[in-house]
Amino acid sequence: MSVVSAIIGTAERVPLPDVVIRAAIQRLCSRTATRLSALGAADDAAFAGRMMLRPISEDADAASGRLDEVPASFFAQVLGPNRKYSCCFYKTDATTLQEAEEEALRQTVEHAGLADGQTVLELGCGWGSLSLWMARQFPHAKVTAVSASQAQRAYVEEEARRRGLLNLRVVTADMNVFAPEGQFDRIVSVETFEQMMNWRKLMTRLRAWLAPDGRVFMHVVSHRSGSHLFDRANREDWIAQHVFTGGLMPSHHLVRQFGDIFVIEKEWCWSGTHYQHTANDWLANFDTHRDAIEASLRKVYGEETALWMRRWRWFLLATSGLFGYADGTEWGVSHYRMKAAE
Repeated sequence: MSVVSAIIGTAERVPLPDVVIRAAIQRLCSRTATRLSALGAADDAAFAGRMMLRPISEDADAASGRLDEVPASFFAQVLGPNRKYSCCFYKTDATTLQEAEEEALRQTVEHAGLADGQTVLELGCGWGSLSLWMARQFPHAKVTAVSASQAQRAYVEEEARRRGLLNLRVVTADMNVFAPEGQFDRIVSVETFEQMMNWRKLMTRLRAWLAPDGRVFMHVVSHRSGSHLFDRANREDWIAQHVFTGGLMPSHHLVRQFGDIFVIEKEWCWSGTHYQHTANDWLANFDTHRDAIEASLRKVYGEETALWMRRWRWFLLATSGLFGYADGTEWGVSHYRMKAAE
């Protein structure tokens, strides 16, 4: 058993100091970064080919169940006021979590080329930060938001009613079978493609759902040079086993393997330090509201609550460590605005 595996096993059973956990994460990131640094376009082509053999979304029922079993109150305590469960953008070190949420949402709207009066489809709306933002900012737009989670759909619908947003519709669907009516001027996705395995099949469907002269906007976490899967069979890949099963980490260039479907019109890169800062703010919220969070999780996990409290802190520490590795130059966030290939 390796040192990293031993530390993970120990941390599952008893609390360990954050400095020990962060050191283990740093070691794991270093090993992964070394392996990925040798990968390039040919490897992305092979990776994209293997993706074609899979369904669009694997373990959809299990993923939905994991989301549903964690109470909405947990995310209310951990996330910022917009409940943005994705990377935020920090202009300065003094930027607050709320300000970072709103700056990320503003940039997303700008990069996607959103405007009032458009029909917009959001794939994977999470807790509704972007869908509610779009519906409020563009009152004459028609926004359809898709989630795999009944709990998320219920929350976003209630928030839309509370805010009087009549232009937002939320649906629960499995992306393997989702088939919307009509076409859309904009299709947007924020940290959802990482959970989709067969990008070619999904992108082919997106192209059919896109109105003439429409655009697709994608926000994904990415590695600078190599794509890789979260492998549940790897006992040292703790995130794959407990948090992010059936998912992938694309390279920044993986999307170019589908240039026959969509052409990149413009792209942007965010340093991984933005996600590092986001995760650190979530961790600070977690620790500040620890008693309330523990009471909330106890309703779900019962006698395993202490274990899951440690696992959630592991997730936040791992997110901070991964994206902060090498000063945010190894892993980060990629934005693409794309149009249909001719």
